[in-house]
Amino acid sequence: MDVCNALIVDDEADIRELIEMTLLPLGVACHPAGDLGVAYALLKNHLFGFCITDLRLPDGSGLELVAHIQKHYPNLPVAVITAHGNVESAVEALKLGAFDFVSKPFELAVLRNMVATALRLSRGENHADTNRPILLGHAAVMENVRQMIAKLARSQAPILISGESGTGKEMAARLIHWSGPRADKPFVPVNCGAIPEHLMESEFFGYKKGSFTGAAQDKGGLFQAAQGGTLFLDEVADLPILMQVKLLRAIQERAVRPVGAQTEVAIDVRILSATHRILAELVKQGTFRQDLFYRLNVIDLRMPSLREHPQDIPELVEAILERLSRQSGLPSPKLAPTALAALAAYTFPGNIRELENILERAFTLCEDGLIQAEGLLLPGEPTSIRPNPAPPPPLTPKPVATEQHEPPRGEFEPRTVPILQPPSGNLEGTRLPITSNSLYKT
Repeated sequence: MDVCNALIVDDEADIRELIEMTLLPLGVACHPAGDLGVAYALLKNHLFGFCITDLRLPDGSGLELVAHIQKHYPNLPVAVITAHGNVESAVEALKLGAFDFVSKPFELAVLRNMVATALRLSRGENHADTNRPILLGHAAVMENVRQMIAKLARSQAPILISGESGTGKEMAARLIHWSGPRADKPFVPVNCGAIPEHLMESEFFGYKKGSFTGAAQDKGGLFQAAQGGTLFLDEVADLPILMQVKLLRAIQERAVRPVGAQTEVAIDVRILSATHRILAELVKQGTFRQDLFYRLNVIDLRMPSLREHPQDIPELVEAILERLSRQSGLPSPKLAPTALAALAAYTFPGNIRELENILERAFTLCEDGLIQAEGLLLPGEPTSIRPNPAPPPPLTPKPVATEQHEPPRGEFEPRTVPILQPPSGNLEGTRLPITSNSLYKT
């Protein structure tokens, strides 16, 4: 077992000893430091695999050490220890570059999980599939997104991915997972708007046998399914308020309580979330909890709309048509210059998802291996594949039958309609006699 050096910074000797005893079976040699001065000196003289620091130190703050490490030792993973309930400082540490945090009093299992992640980061382990999809586009905004994803993959901080519908938020979440130390663990996506409200708690946290009608056996929830990996909460803005409260506790305590259980179950899950709505506005409206917003929005990753990088449309078109060709087994058609110009001029309110829809339709209808501009059927153009029907013949009014020697009338002259007359003869004899007695007779 390769020995890894770890820098442990805490002013409490018993905490340092507890951490050292916990890490020694993992092959980690601990170098203790009681304050910032000793920590800076050790960093100069030793090569460390990772660092764990308390936030409260006699001669300063652990945040200063996090910032120092990020500046001078950017490849050194650092985690922080914070007092129970001091979430704001932990969030600040994550924003400065710490990959994770643990709250006092911490459970040894949580500490071991955090150290295991630090070791994978330190050793550069990456179990990601080399055939995974890549984020296309070479515009400056897409280069910035790729750089941010590579940086966020090393952290365990919650990420809020924002952007319009169809910009690739789930793809970004998958790339963050696949590029990080949890790549060999599950990635569990869930659409928060697709789960009925009365089933949310059991779907997220699981349930125990007999906890409700139909619970014939124990069942784990989405958090348990993502154990050790990543839970991706898509359309997180659709969560009802009651579920937001329970989700906040699960994130803060790193534990969930299945429906019908008496005790909580520890979890080791990274939370990534996404929405096309502006959560800050929902917080102002009172439909989204402010405390949950701050826990999810530790770091914001914004996915640009396709309108912000139209120069990437040719590359996206080529990749999409090649994928459609592989799926169908048909040769990939080419795009005429007029069709490419039409795509470049279109605004794409549905972004890349709409581009895929347009190209799939054009791919299906293309017959000669070349997609013309009219074959794209862009919104605002006729979308029917049937030929336009011929216009109906003009209606000619039929002449109204008149009596033989009736003189012609003017255009607006009213026609006299004859009144029907009763047949000749005396009708009084045929009438039934009606009397007051006959009206009331039963």
